Amino acid sequence: MSLAPSVAVPRSRFNTLPLAIGLFCLLWSYAFVAGKIGVTHCPPLILLAARFSLAGVLILGATAIRGDWSLSWRDAVIFAVLGIANNALYLGLGYTGLQSVSAGLGGLIVSANPVFTAALAALLLGEGMTWRKASGLLLGIIGVTLIVWHRLSVGTDSLHGILFTLASLASIVAGTILFKLLAPKGSLWIGNGVQNLAAGIVLTPVALTFADVHAIDFTPRLIGAFAFLVLGGSILAYWLWFHLLKVCGATAASAYHFLMPPLGMLFAYLVLGEHVEARDLLGIIPVALGIYLVTRPAKPVV
Repeated sequence: MSLAPSVAVPRSRFNTLPLAIGLFCLLWSYAFVAGKIGVTHCPPLILLAARFSLAGVLILGATAIRGDWSLSWRDAVIFAVLGIANNALYLGLGYTGLQSVSAGLGGLIVSANPVFTAALAALLLGEGMTWRKASGLLLGIIGVTLIVWHRLSVGTDSLHGILFTLASLASIVAGTILFKLLAPKGSLWIGNGVQNLAAGIVLTPVALTFADVHAIDFTPRLIGAFAFLVLGGSILAYWLWFHLLKVCGATAASAYHFLMPPLGMLFAYLVLGEHVEARDLLGIIPVALGIYLVTRPAKPVV
């Protein structure tokens, strides 16, 4: 009796998107803690200029060794412009604001990113704004507000620092929309190197002009924070961010920024010993529901 030939059953391809989202959220939120450590031991502009310059040199140096430059000059210019918006302006203004704004208020302001990005994406990119997405964005705002509201009465937050943080928010929103509008092709890895190096080149003369090099306090905490900001922040997290923008769209990718305040609060508690109250945790519920509503795929029309 002959046996029937076996039929190979194709294996389903592993979906790496949830892994990329999770890793991005962890890296991006911890970068707030690393940045807070960094600015206590080093002037923010010097810290950022060194961070971006080193990250750009490492990425482009590795690319040169491999001999694989898969990026047109047009796209290199686009990534350089994005580097000024997403790196130099966003973090330069944000780190300056961190010196006189509490982490809670700073996180709340930056977490408005999905709202403005969704509104501009609907106007400029043609991304649909449904009631479901609008409800999800509103829930995200409510959740973040619940987490940081009671912190606004603790400490002092200067108007000067708030204005810097608002300008930082405007920069990341502009960078997100520009990436989708200009749609650079080629390697996101090389593009990230270009944007880091461009940000470093722009920030270095500003840092050397307005910051005091002698104010740097070389400590193990500063070195550890700087290493994370270069490798985990500027290199890996930004590469993941552009990947999510390309795969998920501006509105859905930006919605994950609602997770940054609760995750940042957790990391601040674990690393910096900041106090966390039970009502802080309640805000995670509307945040999670809001992200689900914004990022859930629409049902196909039959």
